[in-house]
Amino acid sequence: MYDCIIVGAGPGGGTAAYHLAKRGRSVLVVEKESLPRYKPCGGGVSPAIAKWFDFDFSPAISVKVNTIRYTWKMADPVQAKLNTPEPMWMVRRDIFDHFLIQQAQKQGAEVRDNTEVTGIQFKSDHWQVTTASGTVSGRYLIAADGAKGPMAKMLGFKDRKRRLGGALEAEAPAQVENRHIAHFEFGMVKNGYIWNFPKADGYSIGIGTFRGGDGQDFKSILSEYATLFGIDIKTSKQYGHPLCLWDGNQKLHTQNAILAGEAACVVDPMTAEGIRPSIFSGLKAAEAIDRAIAGDLNALEKYTQAIAEEWGADMAWAQKLAGVFYRIPGIGYKVGVKRPSATQRMGQILCGEMSYGDVAGRALKRLSGSLLPGMGG
Repeated sequence: MYDCIIVGAGPGGGTAAYHLAKRGRSVLVVEKESLPRYKPCGGGVSPAIAKWFDFDFSPAISVKVNTIRYTWKMADPVQAKLNTPEPMWMVRRDIFDHFLIQQAQKQGAEVRDNTEVTGIQFKSDHWQVTTASGTVSGRYLIAADGAKGPMAKMLGFKDRKRRLGGALEAEAPAQVENRHIAHFEFGMVKNGYIWNFPKADGYSIGIGTFRGGDGQDFKSILSEYATLFGIDIKTSKQYGHPLCLWDGNQKLHTQNAILAGEAACVVDPMTAEGIRPSIFSGLKAAEAIDRAIAGDLNALEKYTQAIAEEWGADMAWAQKLAGVFYRIPGIGYKVGVKRPSATQRMGQILCGEMSYGDVAGRALKRLSGSLLPGMGG
């Protein structure tokens, strides 16, 4: 009987496993793919996550980005250096996620990859988890199996509040002249943006819509954008996947179980950043399960509250900002993105030094002031 079974070996599951094992709890991580597994992802990680761990992430970082470059319809560029103490990290998810899981294993967590969960059942005081290779039991369960995972449904979370976005991504091998620039393109895609993030040996190019951008031909838009970098995207394998964006607070706990990572819909609705929020939820999940094992009857409920207060409150600002910006991206680009201070602020938000709450009030005023005469200031 394990103290906790974690389903999913992504950043949320890996973080929870690390922190629970470090506290001396017996942990089993069950992952349906074999590790290390490929995962399409821009791979931008906020260096702010370092403060939640006591080991060095260097082996898992592909490159560090200290400059952001924006374009509007492939022209009108704005480039700015980030004045943050630590640049943004770019990672390959197979390496990064596996590195995190290995740290958990060093602390004593057990990992079974290539093991799909086929059913779960609550038995008086513990969960019985059925997998293709047998049955395991755990007092508590963390569902960290991502946007498409079945665990939330199996646990009885029927209609979750989530805004579904979509992304199409491709990895393109290339000689990257400047490995320290992250590219963002607005204007070519409705209700979202295109990104091009450098890795040590190529680019990760993707397109995402965050407010329902259906009916757009993602493939041809991405293909056109890639020509800016001399890349023929048609020769790269392309991956489409859903994004579970935060869409308001919701219950994330049930009988002896909690949702973490993208299964908890914690993705930033403005930027679609998912790795840091997943890790944050994994950290909070570990704390909650640890307290529950120690006898705190309200520990899981407090987890739901902690995510709402410590993540959701700021995401409410991100959502307001996204709601205005993606509705009027042309104006947003002129009065927002092109301001030198805006890039610094966004850099500070991405690197975890500022929150949306710190900047959203002023930014929203500026955006709405451009729409309504006399409202600026």
